[in-house]
Order: sequence, then structure tokens, then C-alpha cells
Amino acid sequence: MADLPELDPVIHAQARLRVTVALAGLRPADQITFPRLQQLLEMTAGNLSTHLRKLEDAEYVEITKAYEHRTPVTLVRLTSKGRAAFDAYTKALHRLLDAGT
Repeated sequence: MADLPELDPVIHAQARLRVTVALAGLRPADQITFPRLQQLLEMTAGNLSTHLRKLEDAEYVEITKAYEHRTPVTLVRLTSKGRAAFDAYTKALHRLLDAGT
């Protein structure tokens, strides 16, 4: 098999792939609260925090701390760099799968 594509290791981990897919489903400017993302993905807060930190270190997600009615809220969104990385990841995955046929 010639020139199989590399898959982005930041996104490829199962939990981070799930996070990225969930965030990619939002409009580019939209954010989701940490608890809502945690609920959607059925992940523990600690596990989600760990994977979000990896994605944030790669500049794939942006985490914003804000206040809503005097209550602290953590908001998460996929950055344009994260969207581009996810697009490249899905294209590479398709090429990899097509190479096997």
C-alpha cells in the first residue's frame, strides 16, 4: 500500500474524536456549556477535562470562563484550526479506508 495517510493523534484518541465530532456539529461561532457536553458524551468531568486540555493545547478548542446570572459557566467551542484539523482528519480517514478496497 502506497503512501497511507497519517491520522492526527490529537483527534484520533477515541474520547477526543467524540468531543471533536460533537463540537464540529455546532455552527462555527457557537459554544456549548461544559455540563451539556459532558451529558452528551456521557463522560466524567475529569475525563472530559483531560481531553479538552489536550485539544486546547493543540489550539483545536477554545474554553471560555464566563458568568451567567452570577453563576460561573465554562463554554467550549471548536476553533477554526480545530475545524480544519477535523476536516483533514476525516479526509485522511476516508483515504485510508479507500486504500483498503
